[in-house]
Amino acid sequence: MILYHGTTLEIRQPGIIRREIGRDFGFAFYTTDIQEQAERWALRRAKIESRVHHSDCPGVVNVYEWDEDLSGLSYKKYEKADLEWLEMVMRCRSDIGYSHGFDIVEGKIANDNVGETVSFVMQGIMRKEDAVDRLKFERINNQIAFCSDHAMEHLHFVKSYTVEE
Repeated sequence: MILYHGTTLEIRQPGIIRREIGRDFGFAFYTTDIQEQAERWALRRAKIESRVHHSDCPGVVNVYEWDEDLSGLSYKKYEKADLEWLEMVMRCRSDIGYSHGFDIVEGKIANDNVGETVSFVMQGIMRKEDAVDRLKFERINNQIAFCSDHAMEHLHFVKSYTVEE
C-alpha cells in the first residue's frame, strides 16, 4: 500500500516522532493513504516553518510503500469515529505517558473541526455520546500511525516531492 507523509523535509528513514504531545494515537510516525491530505499537511507545515525561520520553507511529501505484513505486530483499526476511537484519542492527547500497546493504529484524524469536538469533551463541555453523534456529520480523513520500531521496519521510502500552493 502506498502511504504519504507531509512535512518540510525528505525523510528516507522515518522514525517515531516523540517531541509533539497531543497526537491522536500517541507518539508515532503518522502517514495517510490520501495523497491530497499529505499535500495539505506539507503546505501547512511549510507555512509554520517559514514563519518561525523567517525564510521560505518547501512543503515536502514523502511517499512510502507499506508491505502490510502484520505478522508479529499488534494492529488496531478504527473504521469510524466512534466512542472507542474518541476514548483512544482523548487518552493519547491528555496523558503523555499513556501507551496503548499497538504497533500500528489506523483510524480517523482529529482535524481542526474534529479536534474542537474532542477538546469540548476533554473540557467537560460535551458528553462523549453527543460528540460521536456530532462527528457523524464530519468528513474525516484517514491516518495510519506506526508506533513502534518493529512496525517501522515495514515502511519503505519510495520518493519525495515538493508541493506549492
